[in-house]
Amino acid sequence: MTPDPDFDATTLLARPNLADQALEGLIPAAAYRPTVAMHGRVGVLDIRDGADAEATRVDQLLFGEAFDVLERDAGRCWGRARRTGTVGWVEAQGLARGAPLASHVVAATNAVLPLNALVHHIYSGVSAEDLRPIGEFDADPVAVAERLLGVPHGLGARSSRMTDCSGLVQTVLFACGRACPRHADRQAEMGEAIGRAEARRGDLVVWLAPQGETGFTGHSALVLDGDRLIHATGHHGAVVVEALADAEARYAADGFSPPVYRRLAD
Repeated sequence: MTPDPDFDATTLLARPNLADQALEGLIPAAAYRPTVAMHGRVGVLDIRDGADAEATRVDQLLFGEAFDVLERDAGRCWGRARRTGTVGWVEAQGLARGAPLASHVVAATNAVLPLNALVHHIYSGVSAEDLRPIGEFDADPVAVAERLLGVPHGLGARSSRMTDCSGLVQTVLFACGRACPRHADRQAEMGEAIGRAEARRGDLVVWLAPQGETGFTGHSALVLDGDRLIHATGHHGAVVVEALADAEARYAADGFSPPVYRRLAD
């Protein structure tokens, strides 16, 4: 059996020995099982690429987000985050049974729960002024990113408490009700291609990682204006505003591909 080439392997809950029952007939595996729906019960829960607590963080699960569990092992759960599609391991104690329908989303960047966390109306830990009903969104992704200036940079993170570059882009687009893949290489396929001279506020710029790099797929940022961008960068250690020319020079020197500029749909 050959997997469908249209599948994104990084989001498939499948290994050679075990796969989600929904993938039977689509992805080869020695056994198939149904998943158990759970959700994050802590503000931010790391998703790692191995069952070991020291394994690399590849993403995060926010409070209220659904996580479909396929396997449990020594206090860890292997599954898939529904909102981002990331497959990995999380600490079982950070999950609660079920995937309840949220009534509100956290809209503030300094609330007791992170921006974009999903809550039910009976949850009393978040102030009413920090919440927004499901279906209401911010209008300007760049304005959301500006509210996150100074948030520490961390690979694999994606919240208003800590974030990597693609996590920042995804976070601000989610806050505006827009779909967005988790990783820079996929983000580089969003919208439509534009030239450097056309870049304006809200456009996306992505540098794909040097060939052979396996730790990350590239670096993504949002254009602030014709001369500046806003991004989460390890170079500065936080979400910052930086001159576009400075970023272009640095990533070129580090062996990244020439930047790709994309115009996102309004």
